[in-house]
Amino acid sequence: MIALIGWAGAAGLLAAYALVSTKRITGDGAVFQGLNIAGGAALAFNSAVNGAWPSAVLNIVWVAIGAVAIFRLARRRSVRAAPSTRVS
Repeated sequence: MIALIGWAGAAGLLAAYALVSTKRITGDGAVFQGLNIAGGAALAFNSAVNGAWPSAVLNIVWVAIGAVAIFRLARRRSVRAAPSTRVS
């Protein structure tokens, strides 16, 4: 089961890369970041269970980068969606 999680994570990261490379999704979009977060988390888990700590740490950082990107995307969307409080 642990190996299956690792393989699924690898597939997610490869899918994200392939989709961006073929211009089916953008590199700054939520789908790309979500695939990276899910794939990185799965690989981090697999690596940690197997004692591959350099890989586990790398993937934890990968997940953190994706989480920051998702946070910024969400914040940008909320700012655009917020009604203007500007007085003319």
